[in-house]
Amino acid sequence: MFKLALKSLIILVFLTSCNALKPKKVDPSVPVNAEDRARKAVEEGRGISLEGLIGGRKGTNYEFSTSNPMWRASLETLDFLPLTTVDYSGGIIITDWYYDNNSSQESIKISLRFLSNDIRSESLKVIVHKKTCANNNNCKIILLNQTSIKEELHAAILKKAAQLQKDDKNKKK
Repeated sequence: MFKLALKSLIILVFLTSCNALKPKKVDPSVPVNAEDRARKAVEEGRGISLEGLIGGRKGTNYEFSTSNPMWRASLETLDFLPLTTVDYSGGIIITDWYYDNNSSQESIKISLRFLSNDIRSESLKVIVHKKTCANNNNCKIILLNQTSIKEELHAAILKKAAQLQKDDKNKKK
């Protein structure tokens, strides 16, 4: 009985594996030459080309960080702070803990999250954390929801971004 089941299983494996040996159907619309396949992929919007990067593509909007006024304004506004994370593709800037010389017991950390490239109030989320340390081992971190630092930073970045966008438009004229 066991030998019969084993033989049946082996035969079943061989018969089903024969399907994997069948040649795949060839799509006649796919070019054989690699350059032709690449050109077709670019035409269909599945690849990139130098012509597409230079001339621009219709329907897509690729912005580099240097052409995004919100990003540039944020970096210029925070240029006095040490930065730990700067990720343009993820849309986030995080500073390191910063304290001024007057108060080494308290420090702040600022996170900026970009929700869109538009220069609008709801396009930027500012998060401020405050760390208070009694000594090196005893620190307390709190999220500052309503603080003048958060509001002033938000307004300064939006104002700077609007000015940068205006300057960019004037340069193009």
